[in-house]
Amino acid sequence: MTIISAPAGSGKTSLLRAWASRPGQPHRLALVQVQRDQQDAHQFWLALLGAVRHATGANSGAEPPAAAPDFDAPAMADRVLSELADASGGVTLVIDDLHELTSPDAPAQLTRLLTNLPPQTHAILTTRHDVWLRLHRLRLAGELAEIRAADLRFSERETRELLDASGIALSDSGAALLRQRTEGWAAGLRLAALSLADHPDPERFVAEFSGSDRTVAEYLIAEMLERQPDDVQDLLLRTSVLDRVNGELADLLTGRAGSEQILLSLEDANAFVFSLDPGRTWFRYHHLFADLLRLELRRTLPEEVPELHRRAAGWFTRQGQVVNAIWHTEAADDRADAARLLADYSFSMTLDGQAQTMQALVRAFPAGGDYPELALVRAGGDLVQGYLDEAAAHLAVAETYAKTAPPERQRRLQVAVASLKLSLARRRGQLAGVIEQARFLASPVTGQSDEDIALGSDLRATALMNLGTAEAWSLGRPAAPDAERHLREGADLAREIGRPYLEVGCLAQLGFASLVLNSYATTKRRCREAIALAERHGWGAEPVIAPALIMLAGTMIWTGEFDEGERWLRRTERALQTYAGPDITLLLHQTAGILHAGRGRHHEALEEFGAAEYLGSQLVDSRALATRTTRWLLATQARLGMTGEARALLTALDDEQRRSGEIHNALAVICLAEGDPAAALAAVADVLDGTAPVVGDVTVMEAHLLAGLAHRELGDQRAASQAAERALDLAESDRLILPFAMTGSARLLEALPRHQTAHAALLADILDVLHGSSPAADEQSSLPPVQVLSPGELRVLRYLPTNLSRLEIAGELSVSLNTVGTHLRSIYAKLQVRDRPSAVRRARELRLLAAGRKR
Repeated sequence: MTIISAPAGSGKTSLLRAWASRPGQPHRLALVQVQRDQQDAHQFWLALLGAVRHATGANSGAEPPAAAPDFDAPAMADRVLSELADASGGVTLVIDDLHELTSPDAPAQLTRLLTNLPPQTHAILTTRHDVWLRLHRLRLAGELAEIRAADLRFSERETRELLDASGIALSDSGAALLRQRTEGWAAGLRLAALSLADHPDPERFVAEFSGSDRTVAEYLIAEMLERQPDDVQDLLLRTSVLDRVNGELADLLTGRAGSEQILLSLEDANAFVFSLDPGRTWFRYHHLFADLLRLELRRTLPEEVPELHRRAAGWFTRQGQVVNAIWHTEAADDRADAARLLADYSFSMTLDGQAQTMQALVRAFPAGGDYPELALVRAGGDLVQGYLDEAAAHLAVAETYAKTAPPERQRRLQVAVASLKLSLARRRGQLAGVIEQARFLASPVTGQSDEDIALGSDLRATALMNLGTAEAWSLGRPAAPDAERHLREGADLAREIGRPYLEVGCLAQLGFASLVLNSYATTKRRCREAIALAERHGWGAEPVIAPALIMLAGTMIWTGEFDEGERWLRRTERALQTYAGPDITLLLHQTAGILHAGRGRHHEALEEFGAAEYLGSQLVDSRALATRTTRWLLATQARLGMTGEARALLTALDDEQRRSGEIHNALAVICLAEGDPAAALAAVADVLDGTAPVVGDVTVMEAHLLAGLAHRELGDQRAASQAAERALDLAESDRLILPFAMTGSARLLEALPRHQTAHAALLADILDVLHGSSPAADEQSSLPPVQVLSPGELRVLRYLPTNLSRLEIAGELSVSLNTVGTHLRSIYAKLQVRDRPSAVRRARELRLLAAGRKR
């Protein structure tokens, strides 16, 4: 048995006809078309019996059975079964439009017939909604096939095939939009295709196509709306102002109880009503049906539309669903009230990551309208997109308005203004301004209502995030512990009060802040945690997560994973597509610059560092960031032979910048480019003896490499090797590779005696990267999985590419020879190899070691 259950116009009858007309159809068809609103079961059974007799050829030429006053339904079902049992060969019994059979006694006898069909009989029922037939045993026995609305909906491919068969030229995007508007409904697509056939502009027709289209509206009114009782029609019309509806809201808009049961019944009847949750409490209407209902509402009850929106707005406000409340207030043409709502809740909406929604709501207001409250919302939108000057102008207007607002609204507006001023100060790099505004936001909120308590927590979490971010951006060790503490506290509080967007913001900045005090591995882990949380909430490609994305890209690049770092860099670019602020964009250019420099693409690096330098000039208190950019810009100019330009830029720096270790290193690069290694040694002397202030150990590592290059130029290989070894000492813990690439230290490292260095494995990895041998990701895709190596096994593994013996490896690691042997046996087993060379090849294939090269 097969049941085809779907709304009107889904193609049920068309499907039957196409199936019945197939060549070589083996079964004979007994077709019964149930008449509209058929209440007489006697007539139905007589038609069914006649169809079976006609299909089987029984009693050919005899008069069909006539209606009798003493109709016996069970006896009639037995007669049909008898006729089917006596038929030679297969018979397919088709009952079309079964939903029209409204006789209360018919389902029981029909169930009896369908559950006792002879083996050679196949029954097919079509209906607009499920009929109360007890077919559970057939379903459990696997003898019942069900074709439902979802199966009959056209896919995008099928929509394209229909258009092509109708000779309609429409773009792929146009076809996709048409399918989206119709939700794959066969009748809607067919009616659209008929109209498209003669339309001069098909793309425009599809863009404007809706349920108010004349042909679609006529069909939906006749087949859907007019078939419903008056109270159901009234409910559908009044609730059409909503995108989604539940029973309580429908009761409010209709002024009657019992709406939930009606909505449930409509869904069960396949009446273009769909539930949105497993509990079936929220519902929506088919897109085209909703369009028609709104058209009919405006035609029949135009004076009630504003009041329906006001009722909906009040309900959504009481439920805390502010976006819906604002939308319905606007729709009621109560613009001033909508503006007040939007301004009052802008702070909370911002913390929920609804900045884009807020801007969409603002755009719905008529241009040129006098709504001073909206200055606050526009300032927030400007900040999200990085338009800092525009944000400051709107904030000034908003601050003035907040002072004149009624007392019951002043505190809420002042909080929103202070929050945005705090964000603006942070993005401009104004640490003093951040601290001032953070203190205001962290001040106690008067009042003990639930709203006051919630507001106080929101304020503290916001202050902690911005304060920690400002401290992190100072790039200094003194502020780093405070930055970590404030961001961690902010993330914990945001999680506690249910503000995931704020939590993502704190964790993203925590990833950026962690590198000053923590290892690169810890920084990578924190960045990935923040990114994973953002992705869970759908914010994986928004500016809020950009600090974690760019920091993850940077750590990859610093450890020599250039290809992987570039992938994360591209992802950061996508997250910042709608953002024009100088802060994160500066980091993006800096990171792209060091990637190019590490790959030896100095012209591209110069362009990126130049862009970063310009953006840094727009930040107020960004000396650490500016110094980092300037040092890379100077070094790149020198490596390109632009020593004159580099000297000119160096002269323009103030005394404090020139005293920094980073600028001392840049001067050493200039001296080396000018052929003066002695001057280069003099330039890095203050860095090496600790006199010059530095941002981190990387600066000292770079100074050792530059000293090594200078010693090598002076012919002092012993001193050069000692300087290289000290750089390797500093690089070992995080296995840093980028400084060796940026300084061009390949020859310096190649001259190191392998048996004398304490960092043979790291040295091999660095030289592999410097000679451009990074494995392609697709080379590993077909490799069988291996067991995870322990930290001790990984440490031994890194020495296998060297010429060191087991005893020498044990000495390097300060472990026993027996321990090394145990680790080696485990490594061979996990990598599924038998000897040391095979283990090295396998480890490189799996990227546990950098790829090898011939040396």
